[in-house]
Parts: sequence; C-alpha cells; structure tokens
Amino acid sequence: MSASEIERTLVRLAHEIVERNNGSENLGLVGIKRRGVPLAQRIAKLIETIEKTPVQTGVLDISFYRDDLSTRDLRPVVEKGEIGFDVNGRDIILMDDVLYTGRTTRAALDALFDQGRPKSVQLLVLIDRGHRELPIEARYIGRTVPTSRREIIEVKLREIDQDEQVLLAELVD
Repeated sequence: MSASEIERTLVRLAHEIVERNNGSENLGLVGIKRRGVPLAQRIAKLIETIEKTPVQTGVLDISFYRDDLSTRDLRPVVEKGEIGFDVNGRDIILMDDVLYTGRTTRAALDALFDQGRPKSVQLLVLIDRGHRELPIEARYIGRTVPTSRREIIEVKLREIDQDEQVLLAELVD
C-alpha cells in the first residue's frame, strides 16, 4: 500500500466507525503501542472532521500482558500505563497495524480491562493477514492480505518511521 492508499483506507474506516456507532458521542479510540497509536490519532481527526466533535484517544502499552515474553529476545520494560481517559461505559475501538495470531489483541484486552469496564470493545486493524491462533476477529479491516507463514507484513507510518507504506516481504532462512 502506498501513502495515498493508506490515507484513503483510513478515511473509509473513519466513516465505517461513525456509521456503525451512530456517530461518535460515546467513542474512545485506543491505539496499541506502537503503530496503533498514530492510527488512532489519525482516525480521531478524521472522525472529528465528519462529526464536528472531538474524539478522545489513548495509548495502550501491552508489554506486561504478552504471553510470549519467554520467547522474545529482550525483556520489555514494564510500565503501568494509563490510557489517558476513563474507559468505563465507553464504546472503545482498539487499533493496531496488523492482525496475525490474535495474541497482541488478547493482551490488549487484558490491559484494557485492567483500566475499567467499557460498554463495548471493537477492533480495527489496518491489515488482517490471517493465521489466527486465538478466536479474535476485527470489526474494521483496512485490507485483508492473505500471507504464508514465511511472509511478513511491514507497516511504516510517518510518525514512527518517517515513511508511509505497507510492504509484504518473504523471510529468508
């Protein structure tokens, strides 16, 4: 995906969110650290343009909640982070760049519910690449990209990478 394709996709997703939630009155957008955060911020601005009212955004650091810490090279620095707004009774949309096994989303749900009890939780991903290990499904999908397990999806966002594109690459042995 090019930068312009990403932008058009985010505009479409913002409209879908507003339509499915009958506006933005009770919404809170929560980006899963790292690349889910700029997605949440961008979509919040788009929804604000559509609805003429601000939408709260927050950040969710799930490092502490991962169930695969023992398989990772480096132990993450655990920071008990606050999302930035009260999630109780809100319709929360969790945002991430890529949905793969579902483990990141499971960890995000654990972290989110440690912050309070939302009215509902919906998942938005820029790319759904399949290969789920858990029963996790996104309500909002930018693009579905069927992949093999030997392929990776690399999302680059200007806020983090100073570049804007989505790449599909094959792992080399």
